[in-house]
Amino acid sequence: MYDVIIIGSGPAGLTAAIYTTRANLKTLVVAGNKWGGQLMLTTLVENYPGFPEGIQGPDLMMAMKKQAERFGTEFIDSDFASGDFDPPAGGLFKITAGDKTYEGKSVIIATGADTKWLGVPGEQEKIGKGVSSCAPCDAFFFKGKNVIVVGGGDSAMEEAIVLADFASSVTMVHRKDSFRASQIMQDRAKKNPKIKFLLNAEITKILGEEKVIGAEVKNNKTNKVSKMDIDGVFVAIGHVPNTKVFQGIELDEKGYIKVRDHTKTNIDGVFVAGDVHDSHYRQAITAAGYGCAAALEADHWLRGQE
Repeated sequence: MYDVIIIGSGPAGLTAAIYTTRANLKTLVVAGNKWGGQLMLTTLVENYPGFPEGIQGPDLMMAMKKQAERFGTEFIDSDFASGDFDPPAGGLFKITAGDKTYEGKSVIIATGADTKWLGVPGEQEKIGKGVSSCAPCDAFFFKGKNVIVVGGGDSAMEEAIVLADFASSVTMVHRKDSFRASQIMQDRAKKNPKIKFLLNAEITKILGEEKVIGAEVKNNKTNKVSKMDIDGVFVAIGHVPNTKVFQGIELDEKGYIKVRDHTKTNIDGVFVAGDVHDSHYRQAITAAGYGCAAALEADHWLRGQE
Protein backbone atom coordinates (compact mmCIF):
# COMPACT_ATOMS: atom_id res chain seq x y z
CA MET A 1 0.00 0.00 0.00
CA TYR A 2 1.38 3.37 -1.07
CA ASP A 3 0.82 6.98 -0.10
CA VAL A 4 1.06 8.03 -3.74
CA ILE A 5 0.81 6.06 -6.97
CA ILE A 6 2.11 7.97 -9.99
CA ILE A 7 0.98 6.77 -13.41
CA GLY A 8 3.53 7.83 -16.01
CA SER A 9 7.31 8.27 -16.06
CA GLY A 10 8.08 11.34 -18.15
CA PRO A 11 9.35 14.64 -16.70
CA ALA A 12 6.04 15.24 -14.89
CA GLY A 13 5.83 11.81 -13.26
CA LEU A 14 9.50 11.64 -12.27
CA THR A 15 9.55 15.16 -10.85
CA ALA A 16 6.43 14.36 -8.85
CA ALA A 17 8.15 11.23 -7.53
CA ILE A 18 11.22 13.19 -6.44
CA TYR A 19 9.01 15.55 -4.44
CA THR A 20 6.72 12.94 -2.91
CA THR A 21 9.54 10.68 -1.76
CA ARG A 22 11.47 13.62 -0.31
CA ALA A 23 8.27 14.39 1.64
CA ASN A 24 8.57 10.87 3.09
CA LEU A 25 5.56 9.59 1.16
CA LYS A 26 5.81 5.97 0.04
CA THR A 27 5.65 6.28 -3.74
CA LEU A 28 5.13 3.88 -6.64
CA VAL A 29 5.66 4.91 -10.26
CA VAL A 30 3.81 2.87 -12.86
CA ALA A 31 6.45 3.55 -15.50
CA GLY A 32 5.13 1.46 -18.39
CA ASN A 33 6.96 -0.84 -20.78
CA LYS A 34 8.39 2.22 -22.55
CA TRP A 35 9.27 4.53 -19.71
CA GLY A 36 10.54 8.11 -19.92
CA GLY A 37 8.01 9.79 -22.20
CA GLN A 38 8.76 11.63 -25.43
CA LEU A 39 12.23 12.73 -24.34
CA MET A 40 13.35 9.14 -24.85
CA LEU A 41 12.86 9.82 -28.59
CA THR A 42 14.82 13.09 -28.49
CA THR A 43 18.51 13.55 -29.14
CA LEU A 44 20.07 16.80 -27.91
CA VAL A 45 18.00 18.87 -25.45
CA GLU A 46 19.35 22.41 -25.19
CA ASN A 47 16.47 24.26 -23.51
CA TYR A 48 16.31 22.39 -20.19
CA PRO A 49 17.86 24.59 -17.47
CA GLY A 50 21.12 23.47 -15.90
CA PHE A 51 22.79 21.98 -18.97
CA PRO A 52 24.73 24.75 -20.78
CA GLU A 53 26.11 22.30 -23.35
CA GLY A 54 22.78 20.49 -23.72
CA ILE A 55 21.99 16.90 -22.75
CA GLN A 56 20.69 13.87 -24.63
CA GLY A 57 16.98 13.29 -23.93
CA PRO A 58 17.42 9.70 -22.66
CA ASP A 59 20.32 10.81 -20.43
CA LEU A 60 18.14 13.52 -18.87
CA MET A 61 15.37 11.02 -18.16
CA MET A 62 17.81 8.47 -16.70
CA ALA A 63 19.20 11.14 -14.37
CA MET A 64 15.67 12.02 -13.23
CA LYS A 65 14.87 8.36 -12.61
CA LYS A 66 18.06 7.80 -10.60
CA GLN A 67 17.27 10.89 -8.54
CA ALA A 68 13.78 9.57 -7.75
CA GLU A 69 15.19 6.12 -6.90
CA ARG A 70 17.78 7.69 -4.61
CA PHE A 71 14.99 9.07 -2.44
CA GLY A 72 13.14 5.75 -2.36
CA THR A 73 10.72 5.73 -5.28
CA GLU A 74 9.66 2.26 -6.41
CA PHE A 75 9.16 1.55 -10.12
CA ILE A 76 7.26 -1.09 -12.05
CA ASP A 77 7.85 -1.45 -15.79
CA SER A 78 4.29 -2.49 -16.61
CA ASP A 79 1.63 -0.52 -18.47
CA PHE A 80 -1.35 0.84 -16.58
CA ALA A 81 -4.32 -1.44 -17.27
CA SER A 82 -7.19 -0.12 -15.14
CA GLY A 83 -7.96 1.82 -12.00
CA ASP A 84 -10.68 2.05 -9.39
CA PHE A 85 -10.99 5.80 -8.96
CA ASP A 86 -14.21 5.62 -6.97
CA PRO A 87 -13.32 3.98 -3.65
CA PRO A 88 -15.69 4.13 -0.68
CA ALA A 89 -15.16 6.93 1.81
CA GLY A 90 -11.79 6.45 3.45
CA GLY A 91 -10.94 3.65 1.02
CA LEU A 92 -7.90 3.21 -1.19
CA PHE A 93 -7.48 3.73 -4.91
CA LYS A 94 -6.71 0.48 -6.72
CA ILE A 95 -4.41 0.55 -9.73
CA THR A 96 -3.84 -2.49 -11.92
CA ALA A 97 -0.66 -2.72 -14.02
CA GLY A 98 0.40 -5.90 -15.73
CA ASP A 99 -1.16 -8.72 -13.73
CA LYS A 100 -0.92 -7.03 -10.33
CA THR A 101 -3.07 -4.58 -8.39
CA TYR A 102 -1.63 -1.88 -6.15
CA GLU A 103 -3.38 0.25 -3.53
CA GLY A 104 -2.72 3.91 -2.87
CA LYS A 105 -4.07 6.70 -0.73
CA SER A 106 -3.68 9.16 -3.63
CA VAL A 107 -2.92 9.09 -7.35
CA ILE A 108 -1.07 11.42 -9.73
CA ILE A 109 -1.84 10.90 -13.42
CA ALA A 110 1.12 11.91 -15.61
CA THR A 111 0.68 9.79 -18.73
CA GLY A 112 1.46 12.58 -21.19
CA ALA A 113 0.35 12.92 -24.79
CA ASP A 114 1.63 11.31 -27.96
CA THR A 115 2.40 13.14 -31.19
CA LYS A 116 0.23 12.26 -34.17
CA TRP A 117 2.79 11.15 -36.73
CA LEU A 118 2.32 10.90 -40.48
CA GLY A 119 2.89 7.16 -40.68
CA VAL A 120 4.93 7.36 -43.89
CA PRO A 121 8.10 5.45 -44.82
CA GLY A 122 11.27 7.00 -43.43
CA GLU A 123 9.56 8.87 -40.61
CA GLN A 124 9.94 6.86 -37.40
CA GLU A 125 13.62 5.98 -37.81
CA LYS A 126 14.50 9.66 -38.37
CA ILE A 127 12.74 11.13 -35.34
CA GLY A 128 15.48 13.22 -33.74
CA LYS A 129 17.49 13.04 -36.97
CA GLY A 130 15.61 15.65 -38.95
CA VAL A 131 12.05 14.68 -38.06
CA SER A 132 10.56 16.59 -35.14
CA SER A 133 7.27 17.67 -33.61
CA CYS A 134 8.56 20.63 -31.60
CA ALA A 135 9.95 23.78 -33.22
CA PRO A 136 10.72 25.54 -29.90
CA CYS A 137 12.79 22.47 -28.98
CA ASP A 138 14.66 21.91 -32.24
CA ALA A 139 14.52 25.04 -34.45
CA PHE A 140 18.06 26.03 -33.47
CA PHE A 141 19.44 22.91 -35.20
CA PHE A 142 18.05 24.08 -38.54
CA LYS A 143 19.88 27.39 -38.86
CA GLY A 144 20.26 28.22 -42.54
CA LYS A 145 18.45 25.07 -43.64
CA ASN A 146 15.26 24.28 -45.53
CA VAL A 147 12.39 22.64 -43.68
CA ILE A 148 8.81 21.49 -44.10
CA VAL A 149 6.00 21.93 -41.60
CA VAL A 150 3.08 19.52 -42.03
CA GLY A 151 -0.30 20.70 -40.76
CA GLY A 152 -2.99 23.32 -41.19
CA GLY A 153 -3.93 24.53 -37.73
CA ASP A 154 -2.69 27.21 -35.34
CA SER A 155 0.02 24.90 -33.99
CA ALA A 156 1.42 24.37 -37.49
CA MET A 157 1.44 28.12 -38.15
CA GLU A 158 3.20 28.73 -34.86
CA GLU A 159 5.80 26.05 -35.67
CA ALA A 160 6.46 27.71 -39.04
CA ILE A 161 6.83 31.17 -37.50
CA VAL A 162 9.30 29.90 -34.89
CA LEU A 163 11.30 28.01 -37.51
CA ALA A 164 11.46 31.05 -39.81
CA ASP A 165 13.70 32.78 -37.25
CA PHE A 166 16.34 30.12 -37.93
CA ALA A 167 15.75 28.31 -41.22
CA SER A 168 16.43 29.70 -44.70
CA SER A 169 13.00 28.60 -45.88
CA VAL A 170 9.92 27.00 -44.38
CA THR A 171 7.33 25.27 -46.57
CA MET A 172 3.95 24.54 -45.01
CA VAL A 173 2.42 21.39 -46.48
CA HIS A 174 -1.31 20.82 -45.95
CA ARG A 175 -3.47 18.09 -47.47
CA LYS A 176 -6.56 20.31 -47.87
CA ASP A 177 -7.20 23.35 -50.07
CA SER A 178 -7.38 25.78 -47.14
CA PHE A 179 -5.92 26.11 -43.67
CA ARG A 180 -8.07 25.67 -40.57
CA ALA A 181 -5.85 27.98 -38.53
CA SER A 182 -7.27 31.22 -37.17
CA GLN A 183 -7.04 34.15 -39.55
CA ILE A 184 -4.66 36.06 -37.30
CA MET A 185 -2.18 33.15 -37.31
CA GLN A 186 -2.48 32.77 -41.07
CA ASP A 187 -1.83 36.47 -41.54
CA ARG A 188 1.28 36.33 -39.36
CA ALA A 189 2.68 33.41 -41.32
CA LYS A 190 1.85 34.90 -44.72
CA LYS A 191 3.63 38.15 -43.82
CA ASN A 192 6.87 36.26 -43.30
CA PRO A 193 8.84 36.13 -46.56
CA LYS A 194 10.59 32.91 -45.54
CA ILE A 195 7.34 30.92 -45.26
CA LYS A 196 5.85 29.31 -48.38
CA PHE A 197 2.57 27.37 -48.66
CA LEU A 198 1.79 24.11 -50.46
CA LEU A 199 -1.89 23.12 -50.36
CA ASN A 200 -3.60 19.94 -51.58
CA ALA A 201 -0.36 18.13 -50.87
CA GLU A 202 0.92 15.45 -48.52
CA ILE A 203 4.25 13.84 -47.76
CA THR A 204 4.37 10.22 -48.89
CA LYS A 205 7.97 9.41 -47.98
CA ILE A 206 10.84 10.98 -46.05
CA LEU A 207 14.19 10.46 -47.74
CA GLY A 208 17.66 9.90 -46.32
CA GLU A 209 19.67 7.24 -44.55
CA GLU A 210 21.19 8.72 -41.37
CA LYS A 211 19.32 12.03 -41.60
CA VAL A 212 16.62 13.76 -43.62
CA ILE A 213 17.76 14.86 -47.08
CA GLY A 214 14.41 15.24 -48.81
CA ALA A 215 10.76 14.25 -49.07
CA GLU A 216 8.38 12.91 -51.67
CA VAL A 217 5.27 15.09 -51.89
CA LYS A 218 2.07 14.10 -53.66
CA ASN A 219 -0.40 16.54 -55.19
CA ASN A 220 -3.79 15.27 -54.04
CA LYS A 221 -5.58 16.59 -57.13
CA THR A 222 -3.25 15.28 -59.84
CA ASN A 223 -1.63 12.43 -57.85
CA LYS A 224 1.71 13.64 -59.20
CA VAL A 225 4.62 12.92 -56.84
CA SER A 226 7.58 15.27 -56.75
CA LYS A 227 10.78 15.34 -54.70
CA MET A 228 11.73 18.22 -52.42
CA ASP A 229 15.29 18.67 -51.17
CA ILE A 230 14.89 19.59 -47.50
CA ASP A 231 16.76 19.13 -44.24
CA GLY A 232 13.92 18.72 -41.77
CA VAL A 233 10.26 17.75 -41.39
CA PHE A 234 8.20 19.16 -38.53
CA VAL A 235 4.94 17.30 -37.94
CA ALA A 236 2.19 19.49 -36.47
CA ILE A 237 -1.03 17.58 -37.03
CA GLY A 238 -1.93 17.29 -33.38
CA HIS A 239 -1.37 15.34 -30.19
CA VAL A 240 -3.34 12.55 -28.55
CA PRO A 241 -3.51 12.72 -24.75
CA ASN A 242 -3.13 9.32 -23.10
CA THR A 243 -6.46 9.39 -21.30
CA LYS A 244 -8.64 6.71 -22.91
CA VAL A 245 -7.66 4.18 -20.26
CA PHE A 246 -9.07 6.24 -17.39
CA GLN A 247 -12.66 5.64 -16.34
CA GLY A 248 -14.42 8.28 -14.26
CA ILE A 249 -11.82 11.01 -14.84
CA GLU A 250 -13.45 14.05 -16.42
CA LEU A 251 -11.96 15.14 -19.77
CA ASP A 252 -12.30 18.31 -21.83
CA GLU A 253 -13.55 18.47 -25.42
CA LYS A 254 -10.08 17.61 -26.77
CA GLY A 255 -9.71 14.54 -24.55
CA TYR A 256 -7.28 16.14 -22.09
CA ILE A 257 -7.91 15.73 -18.36
CA LYS A 258 -9.93 18.65 -17.04
CA VAL A 259 -8.08 20.48 -14.28
CA ARG A 260 -9.48 22.16 -11.20
CA ASP A 261 -7.37 24.47 -9.08
CA HIS A 262 -4.09 23.86 -10.96
CA THR A 263 -3.61 20.08 -10.47
CA LYS A 264 -6.84 18.56 -9.16
CA THR A 265 -9.18 16.29 -11.13
CA ASN A 266 -12.90 15.80 -10.54
CA ILE A 267 -12.05 13.05 -8.04
CA ASP A 268 -10.82 13.97 -4.58
CA GLY A 269 -7.32 12.58 -4.08
CA VAL A 270 -6.53 12.17 -7.78
CA PHE A 271 -4.18 14.77 -9.24
CA VAL A 272 -2.81 15.40 -12.73
CA ALA A 273 0.46 16.72 -14.14
CA GLY A 274 2.02 17.41 -17.54
CA ASP A 275 0.99 17.01 -21.15
CA VAL A 276 -1.96 14.78 -20.25
CA HIS A 277 -3.74 18.02 -19.30
CA ASP A 278 -1.52 20.69 -20.86
CA SER A 279 -2.32 21.10 -24.55
CA HIS A 280 -0.72 24.54 -24.72
CA TYR A 281 2.96 24.48 -23.68
CA ARG A 282 3.99 20.82 -24.07
CA GLN A 283 7.57 21.38 -22.86
CA ALA A 284 9.69 19.18 -20.61
CA ILE A 285 10.28 22.03 -18.19
CA THR A 286 6.58 22.88 -17.85
CA ALA A 287 5.73 19.20 -17.41
CA ALA A 288 8.31 18.99 -14.64
CA GLY A 289 6.82 22.09 -13.03
CA TYR A 290 3.34 20.59 -13.13
CA GLY A 291 4.78 17.42 -11.57
CA CYS A 292 6.20 19.44 -8.70
CA ALA A 293 2.85 21.19 -8.19
CA ALA A 294 0.88 17.94 -8.24
CA ALA A 295 3.23 16.36 -5.68
CA LEU A 296 2.94 19.34 -3.34
CA GLU A 297 -0.85 19.30 -3.64
CA ALA A 298 -1.00 15.54 -3.03
CA ASP A 299 1.19 15.93 0.07
CA HIS A 300 -1.04 18.74 1.36
CA TRP A 301 -4.18 16.71 0.66
CA LEU A 302 -2.83 13.60 2.42
CA ARG A 303 -1.90 15.60 5.51
CA GLY A 304 -5.45 16.93 5.55
CA GLN A 305 -6.81 13.37 5.63
CA GLU A 306 -4.88 12.44 8.78
